[in-house]
Amino acid sequence: LVLTVGTMAASLTDYRERLEYAHISVEELFEGLGDSSKSNEQEIAAEIEQYIPAREKIGLPGGSIETDNQWLGSQLRAFSNETDAGKRGAILTAISERLLSITETVKALEQAATADQTKDQDKQKLAEILARAEYQKPATNEESLFQKWWNAIIDWLAKLLPRPNIMPGAASDFASLQFGLQILIYIIVLAVVGLMLYKFAPFLFRRSGRNRKFDDHDRVILGERMDANSSADSIFAEAESLAREGNLRAAIRKGYIALLWELGNRNAVRLAGHKTNRDYLRDVRNDENLFENLSGLTRNYESSWYGLRTAQQSDWEDFRSRYHHTIAGVKR
Repeated sequence: LVLTVGTMAASLTDYRERLEYAHISVEELFEGLGDSSKSNEQEIAAEIEQYIPAREKIGLPGGSIETDNQWLGSQLRAFSNETDAGKRGAILTAISERLLSITETVKALEQAATADQTKDQDKQKLAEILARAEYQKPATNEESLFQKWWNAIIDWLAKLLPRPNIMPGAASDFASLQFGLQILIYIIVLAVVGLMLYKFAPFLFRRSGRNRKFDDHDRVILGERMDANSSADSIFAEAESLAREGNLRAAIRKGYIALLWELGNRNAVRLAGHKTNRDYLRDVRNDENLFENLSGLTRNYESSWYGLRTAQQSDWEDFRSRYHHTIAGVKR
């Protein structure tokens, strides 16, 4: 798709979409790094420059701004003239990251332009959030569960062994008897508590230990939390199920997550919650075959998931074929 920029200022949404198209085209250049012919590269580079002109006006609610993207044409020409594969890849990485950065800035401007909440509304929303139960301090006079148990045991024992009603003028022998009964009650209480701890504490500790282990080994991939007991096969089976249901967009995303999970298990990449698909692609840059395969899968995932075009059955079949080919080529 080639978008023509006329004398009228383009909208923020139009500018953002063209930035995203340009980013996808850069991904195509990544895939063609190993090709000897540059004819296709020149066509893609020309399309990118048509998407993002060197200068254009972008309309804002209060006026307009003029962009300065002359750097893009300069970098694309440097890429075309460079012969070293490593340096060519570095140039494309710089272009891709700068396009993503500009896209995020434009998204922020879009959000600011469409925001219509007043300060009073913001304050009211903040007050509603702070009024939620999770932000309330617990009552200081509330008894803990252990205190409730302790008081219940004391009350039960007090009923079982009531204190003698000793008058102030009674003999000191009765006072000694009262003291002895109190000591006996405390001994019985401690024995009961000790028995309960002996019986139930190992079970509680084992259970809490399992929960900590489960939480510690959960993984977050592209913002999605995965169960520690999952496997790449089980995750890809979910993707197959989604594809059979016709949800090809979600199937490709789930398959991409299964791929990263397996690459993480084989130490080809290091999984982290903050990493993006571009970060994982950089992790394998030194492995030429894996980089080429992962580039194609990443492009398929990005173009399908981010809505640049509707995923087709052929996209899923191509993704599935590349997935199995990539996994087969990675050492365990």
